[in-house]
Amino acid sequence: MKSNTQEIKPPYIMLAILFVGAFVSFLNNSLLNVALPSMMIDLGIENYSTIQWLATGYMLVSGVLIPASAFLLTRFSNRTLFVTAMTIFTLGTALAAYAPSFGLLLAGRMVQAAGSSVMGPLLMNIMLVSFPRKKRGVAMGIFGLVMITAPAIGPTLSGYIVEYYDWRLLFKMILPLALISLVIGIWKAENVMEQNKNATLDYLSVVLSSAGFGGLLYGFSAVSADGWTDPVVLTTLIVGSLALVWFVVRQLKLEEPLLDLRVYKYPMFALASVIAIVNAVAMFSGMILTPAYVQSVRGISPLDSGLMMLPGAIVMGIMSPITGKLFDTYGPRTLGVIGLSITAVSTYMLATLQIDSSYGYIILVYTLRMFGMAMVMMPIMTNGLNQLPTRLNPHGTAVNNTAQQVSGSIGTAILITVMNSVTQTKADKLMTGVDPTTLTEASQMLITQEALLAGIQYSFYVALGINIVALILVFFVKRVDTSLEPEDVVTK
Repeated sequence: MKSNTQEIKPPYIMLAILFVGAFVSFLNNSLLNVALPSMMIDLGIENYSTIQWLATGYMLVSGVLIPASAFLLTRFSNRTLFVTAMTIFTLGTALAAYAPSFGLLLAGRMVQAAGSSVMGPLLMNIMLVSFPRKKRGVAMGIFGLVMITAPAIGPTLSGYIVEYYDWRLLFKMILPLALISLVIGIWKAENVMEQNKNATLDYLSVVLSSAGFGGLLYGFSAVSADGWTDPVVLTTLIVGSLALVWFVVRQLKLEEPLLDLRVYKYPMFALASVIAIVNAVAMFSGMILTPAYVQSVRGISPLDSGLMMLPGAIVMGIMSPITGKLFDTYGPRTLGVIGLSITAVSTYMLATLQIDSSYGYIILVYTLRMFGMAMVMMPIMTNGLNQLPTRLNPHGTAVNNTAQQVSGSIGTAILITVMNSVTQTKADKLMTGVDPTTLTEASQMLITQEALLAGIQYSFYVALGINIVALILVFFVKRVDTSLEPEDVVTK
C-alpha cells in the first residue's frame, strides 16, 4: 500500500488566531463554577438547580448547535466561520456583563454558547488537516493545552475576582479579549480548509437535532429542580428521545447527512467516542461538585477555593503536550489505563472527603484527578480520529463534541439530582425527633453541612462507578496504524 509521506506545512498564523479565540471561549465555559454560590446570593436565587442553569444552559446550547458544525465546516470558509462565531460570542459576552436580571444573564450565556460552539470543532479540524497523522499526537497535545487548561484555570481566576470584585467582572474581563481576537481574525485569518459550496443543509435534520438534543438536555437539567414526575420534564424527555431516534434513522438514510453517524463503523473511533462520553460525565460533574463541597461544606472562600484548583490547572497545562508526545511513542492504551486508574483512585478520595478534610489534602486529590484526566482525553480522541478518512474529519469532530457536551450536561444534571435527593434525605434523618425551635444557628449550619456532604459523597461514588466503566473499556483500545493511506487505516 502507498505510504502517506506528503509533508504538510502547518498554517501557523491561522492556528495562532484560532488558539486565542478558542482559549477565550473555553475559559468562559468554566468561569462561573466557583462564582455560582456568590451569584445565588447576589441575584436572590434560593435553589442551586436554578443558578446551575448558567452552566447547564451553556452546555445545552452548545450541544444543540455542534451537530451543525460538520455542515458549516464543509460549506463555509474557516475565516468566515471564525469571524462570525467570535462576533456572536462577543455580543453574548456584552449582554451577560451588563444584564440587569437573571433572565437576561442566562440569555447572554446562551448567545455566548451559540458563538463558541463552532470554535472547538473548527480548531480541531484545522489541526487534523495541518499535521500528518504520525505527528498528530504532539499537535493534538498542544490543542489539549487550550481545551483542557483554559477551563481548568477558570475556577482560580473566578475565585479571585469573586473574592475582591463583582462577579460581573468575569464577563467584562472576557469582553476585550474577545474583541481583540475578533479584530485579529478579521485582519489576519486565512482559509486553509477545502470548501464544498454545493453542500446542502437538511433542515428537517436541524429541527430533529435541536428537538432531540435540546429536549433531553432540558429534561435532565430540569429534573434536579422539578423531579422525575413533573409533566414538563416527562414531556421533554419523551419528545427528545423520539426526535433523537428519528434523527439517527434519518442520518443513516441521507446521502449528505447533517451528522454522518457512519463514523461509528470505524471501531477505534466508536470506542474512543464511548470512552470520551463516559469520561465527560465524570469530568463535568466534578467541576460542579468540587466547588459545592469546598465553599458550602468546608466554608472556604471563593478565592481560596479557586487557588485550590490552580495546581491542577498547572499540571494539566504541563502534561498535555507531554501526553501528546507519549501518545506518539507508546500509543493510547497504556496512557488510558494509567490515566483512568489515577482518575478512579482520586474520585474515590473525593467521595470520602469529610467536613474537616485539610486544605492541603483537597489540593492533592484534585490535582491528582486533573493529572489522570490529562493522560486520557486527547490520546484516546486522537487515536479514534486517526482511523477516519480525511473527508469524515468534520463529522468525527462534530460527533465527538456533541456527544461530550450532551453527556456532560446530562451527567451533571443527574448527579446534581442525586446530590439534592440524598442531601434532603440525610437532612430529614438528622432532623428526626428534633424540635427545630431548639436548634442554635450553629447546629442548623452543621446539619446543613452534614446533609450536603452526604449528597456530594454519594454523587462522587456514582462518578467513581462511571470512571470504572471507562477504565474497563480502555483495555479494548488498539493503536491505529498511521502509516497507511487514510481510507485504508487499520488497527493493530
